[in-house]
Amino acid sequence: MKRVTIYDVAKEAGVSLATVSRVINGSTVVKGPTREKVQAAVDKLGYKPNAIAQGLALQKTTTIALVIPEASFTYTGQIINGLIDVAKIYNYNIMLHTVTEGITDFKTIIEDIIKSHVDGVIIYNDKIMTDEMETLSSYNIPIVVIGIRVRSKGVSSVYVDVKKAVYELTMKYLAEGKTDIAIIQDRKNSYTCRQMVEGASEAFASKGLEFSGYMKIPSECRTSYEFLSKWFRDHRAGVMIANRDSQAMAIINAARENGITVPDEMEVVCVIDTKYNSMMRPQISSFSIPSYDLGAVSMRVMTKMLQNEIETEQAIELSYLFTPRSSTIN
Repeated sequence: MKRVTIYDVAKEAGVSLATVSRVINGSTVVKGPTREKVQAAVDKLGYKPNAIAQGLALQKTTTIALVIPEASFTYTGQIINGLIDVAKIYNYNIMLHTVTEGITDFKTIIEDIIKSHVDGVIIYNDKIMTDEMETLSSYNIPIVVIGIRVRSKGVSSVYVDVKKAVYELTMKYLAEGKTDIAIIQDRKNSYTCRQMVEGASEAFASKGLEFSGYMKIPSECRTSYEFLSKWFRDHRAGVMIANRDSQAMAIINAARENGITVPDEMEVVCVIDTKYNSMMRPQISSFSIPSYDLGAVSMRVMTKMLQNEIETEQAIELSYLFTPRSSTIN
């Protein structure tokens, strides 16, 4: 079946292409009778305007750029699902950009975003720098950041307070008399890792203690597992906290290979909950973070920013719930 074009509509209505374009794009220049003829032709032929062309005419593309780190696809799947579901409701398209450590230059992505004339940008990436944010803002592009509370002009954020979550968890262990608590470095999520350490440090400080359990992975070790396999030969920790599921699994496997039982000799907690945490043996205790809601709320905030329904620079905090499993005693 032949695709109906704007030329067919113009011919059917007996008007110029410019007149059809004005009617389709909502211009008030075209008078009533002519507008009605064009609309009748559109209805008769079943013409569907090209979203991109229509967007250019309106100086809008109905497209939102989404920037995520490639390494976190497992976790961001639900975030993307929530975002896309809301985008469909409001007739927005999503243009995906991935950041690969050591390969993708974030500045190049920023340039691509600017050239594509997207209506807004949603970012899930804790490595974004202030300069890049300011560059986007200078083009009056609304920005929503997922996962991090950002204080910057023209930027809103939707996040979960990881610092508070780790603080509360650490306070629980300190109340039980357990001070041998370690947090392993997450080189892929530096901001989140800092928040975890700050949460534990504040909990220790509230008891008049100093937190010294931050475990930095040496540069010569490519993975957490490589480092832990060696570390456990001569070291022990009563509680180990990891950010990602893969790191929590590395802790358990490396501990088992060094004769350390979980949870009897060492408890393990993962901050980010994924389906793999419950597949592991022992199952890994973690924080249930509403990843779908992070995406859905972020997209809704973006639509409100684009429609001038809210002020920018909003920070929306979502809740979390600790889910104990068999990698912890209680």
